[in-house]
Amino acid sequence: MSLPSPSPASAPASAAAAAPTQAELLDFVRRAAADAELIASLPLDPEGRTWVRLAGPGGSEAWLIGWPPGTGTGWHDHADSVGAFVTAAGELKENALAARLPTDGWKTLELNDGVDRERRLTLGKGRAFGRHHVHEVLNESADRHAVSVHAYYPPLPQIRRYSRSGQTLRLEQVERPQDWQ
Repeated sequence: MSLPSPSPASAPASAAAAAPTQAELLDFVRRAAADAELIASLPLDPEGRTWVRLAGPGGSEAWLIGWPPGTGTGWHDHADSVGAFVTAAGELKENALAARLPTDGWKTLELNDGVDRERRLTLGKGRAFGRHHVHEVLNESADRHAVSVHAYYPPLPQIRRYSRSGQTLRLEQVERPQDWQ
């Protein structure tokens, strides 16, 4: 299942070689989230998240994700990738850190007060984010699935997973694409 990408003939020559921007990724996920047929095609599992890879713009990695009630990602980042996501059904909550974290060489950080951000993302709402954006995404509904569309560029080189206790953030695991097969 994939959305058609603009054909090279319809795109300016310079755009064909350029990496997609955060704004272009956000535009793509918004258009995909508005495609009712695409959203309805995602098989939903009552127990765990489901996903289908999509063809993203400009070589980006894109996913259609189903979220059963009460599921979430845990704290993580997308390393050197920029990204965007939009809620296509239901409602998601994003908890994020408004802080620039060191990229390597640490296991535990004490976070400053005031770095927490919370967003409620209802149908059609989403956001773009930059490199090293640390967040968790949750479906807090007790009885309703949520569906979202995500895009990342460059394709995810790794995901760093964190645990959090109060103001302490601890790096727990680094996953690479071969771990997701």
